[in-house]
Amino acid sequence: MHEVGIMESALDAVTAQARDHGAIQVHRIVLRIGALSGVEKDALRLAFDAVARGTPAAGADLFIETVPARGRCPECDLEFDVESDFVFTCPKCGRISGELVQGRELELATIEMS
Repeated sequence: MHEVGIMESALDAVTAQARDHGAIQVHRIVLRIGALSGVEKDALRLAFDAVARGTPAAGADLFIETVPARGRCPECDLEFDVESDFVFTCPKCGRISGELVQGRELELATIEMS
């Protein structure tokens, strides 16, 4: 379960930010996770509950925003929603593309602390 490692890294960044800002408690964490990142949100929540114990983030609310997958056509430069994670077809010109412009994100977006 790679979600534990992902959450450990995220909590390392959260606790470093809390320490740098003199905060003793983290109240809210927002992660942005791409639809094609390969991360299971439920597993990530379980990992958070396990690895946050004993940290300033213990008891914090974890929000996970899903970033939809979007591709770009190299022919007509159109950005479009992606339904499959392997081959994308431009809805305008029909060209097949593999260029993904969003959907694989793993970002720590917001930390609320005091």
